[in-house]
Amino acid sequence: MRRLILLRHAKSDRPPGVSDLDRPLNARGQRDAPRVGAYLAAEDLRADAVVVSPALRTRQTWEGVQPALNGPQPEIVSSIYEAPETALLAVARGAPKAAASLLMIGHNPGLQDLALYLVGAGDKPGRKRLGYEFPTAAIAVIDFEADSWDALKAGSGRLERFVAPKDLEAE
Repeated sequence: MRRLILLRHAKSDRPPGVSDLDRPLNARGQRDAPRVGAYLAAEDLRADAVVVSPALRTRQTWEGVQPALNGPQPEIVSSIYEAPETALLAVARGAPKAAASLLMIGHNPGLQDLALYLVGAGDKPGRKRLGYEFPTAAIAVIDFEADSWDALKAGSGRLERFVAPKDLEAE
């Protein structure tokens, strides 16, 4: 089995004169990233490999999540930045063979499009919600009955859960 955890970066700021690549997290993003990390750890949703967009907001999201997970060193992958689903799928298919689980931290609309492309079954309310939103710092956990990452294809995944920070506030 393979597990892909898609994490959209936490809420970012838009300071004047700062390039998109260098946009930092805002106060809400700085609060949400550790909360999501704590949730991932509490639910034992750990990754064997982590790939992160080079954008400052995605790297800061990982910095907020990582302490709770004690995860592996992330690989900064430039092709994740503002990428369409096809580029993100190529990154997932290139995950290390030894990794049973992969955490990808990136951007919308690519992450949402990738999740919609891959998910063919699973959590019905989550699938419906995923069809219209993928909020900042939200996670989609997708499981695959596959022996290799190369086997990921349209509809082959089962949405195990879809969780946004506001869902964690309700708990």
